[in-house]
Amino acid sequence: MHGEFKVPQGKLVVADLEVTDGKLANIRLSGDFFLEPEDALGRMSDALEGLPADAPVRVYEDAVERARQDAVMVGFDPHSIVITVLRALGRSSSWADHQFELLDTGLQHPAMQMALDEVITRQVGDGQRPPTLRVWEWASNAVIIGSFQSLSNEVDLEAAARHDTTVVRRISGGGAMFVEPGNTITYSLYVPATLVEGMSFVESYAFLDAWVIRALRELGVEASYVPINDIVSPGGKIGGAAQKRVSNGAVLHHVTMSYDMDASKMMDILRIGREKLSDKGHISAGKRVDPLRSQTGLSRAEVVDAMLQSFKSSYGFSRVALDESTRQAAEELARSKYEDPAWLNRVP
Repeated sequence: MHGEFKVPQGKLVVADLEVTDGKLANIRLSGDFFLEPEDALGRMSDALEGLPADAPVRVYEDAVERARQDAVMVGFDPHSIVITVLRALGRSSSWADHQFELLDTGLQHPAMQMALDEVITRQVGDGQRPPTLRVWEWASNAVIIGSFQSLSNEVDLEAAARHDTTVVRRISGGGAMFVEPGNTITYSLYVPATLVEGMSFVESYAFLDAWVIRALRELGVEASYVPINDIVSPGGKIGGAAQKRVSNGAVLHHVTMSYDMDASKMMDILRIGREKLSDKGHISAGKRVDPLRSQTGLSRAEVVDAMLQSFKSSYGFSRVALDESTRQAAEELARSKYEDPAWLNRVP
């Protein structure tokens, strides 16, 4: 059994092993990392020998950490060894293990966008659809609040109505996002939980967005990831991510980035307090957002195309259109849940 894991901004870790009577055996660790003293690699391999193949991640991490002792590990760490072992066991997967689809859902209004996210995530978890990437196309203005946010604390509903902006609540956590058609780039990844198995929530955010950071850098944007969920440049925040893990084994990861924006309109609608800004070193939320239009000089379509080309060159995808059964399921869910005031006001 063979597993590989490339540590972000680090080195490649490789694990070859066998499973005998349900336990790890004949473990061989290798890679292009640096390690002193070199006999620490053998100690860490030995520490995993005999452990159950279905043991919790924490058991593996504790064993490797104890065996590490005072060894200096450069380009990898005990956690990366564990992820590599999980991949060898088939408990964790890599991008290359999956065949992605790029799903075109066309122009959609806010409630339908929310419903599509939930339906597609459910389909991926149930094995009805392969891992999927979707770039949203907005048919109207929207404010999307996080699953746990208070509607009254976050949104001025009178201002939203004045600016013809629909307010909806999503199933993932995180903060409120203001979007306008043509001025926002939103995308969703729907993946099996095995792709982020062994990673913390914080690690999984950066892992699932590493491709878009690469794409933005290729466009000349000095993009980077700031935990927990912000994509930033030296000029300010570009966008934010949110995530939802569902019980059938799927992960929804979606990101909204500003291509262009009307900061005054956003500030009129969103109630962004000083407490939220206090740990980010900013006084004005309007000054925090750094649109991609000003940084790239490209049209929104050109930025999106560059993002998709980057994803395709790294992981591949086939293009598919929205099928009728998915459309019908999403339309019903939009009516019954996302347009229902009870859902929107569940945290008043």
